[in-house]
Amino acid sequence: MKITAEEIIRKLNLKPLPGEGGYYAETYKSGNWIAPENLPGVYIEKHAISTCIYYLITHDSFSRVHRLPTTEIWHFYLGGPAEQIHLFPNGTGEIVTLGNNIGAGEMPQVIVPGFVWQATRLKPGGGFALFGTTMSPGFEFSDYEPGDEQRLIKEYPDLKAEILRFLAGDGKGEEWKNGKMEGWKNGMLSEAKSRHCGME
Repeated sequence: MKITAEEIIRKLNLKPLPGEGGYYAETYKSGNWIAPENLPGVYIEKHAISTCIYYLITHDSFSRVHRLPTTEIWHFYLGGPAEQIHLFPNGTGEIVTLGNNIGAGEMPQVIVPGFVWQATRLKPGGGFALFGTTMSPGFEFSDYEPGDEQRLIKEYPDLKAEILRFLAGDGKGEEWKNGKMEGWKNGMLSEAKSRHCGME
């Protein structure tokens, strides 16, 4: 019998992640801390050297658009493949797929640099996806910056369709089902594989 999202949430003691969506449990937080004066100026409080969490998304509760000052490393564990959008400070973007079908171009590990807008949601057909994410310096809720729809559309006008889909859609509309990515134009969504774990 296949395991369900509800069973994973119960067995791993996952809780709703405020603001972002999805379900999480912190599995590791270093007992060593870095004082604010020893961190770049973007950090407003002390941070653990590193943190790690379980993170699960469903069609109804997914990772909404946000950014963090720290590089975040995503590890795919279980479930259906998920798409992740990255919006870079230079105005370009990409969409990568996290999953275990490496032959189909899915990636079991994805690195999201600091200050890159990101959002993650299931591809059609999957009921859930379970990940781990690791950060160093470790995550604090003061790091989280939610994406503002109007600001993002202004800064990434050629990616409006993708931004709206990751911000608010339920992932089940016709564009999503048909795999149409209207923003894949003018070279704005770049090839991502070379940036992630050496995949070609």
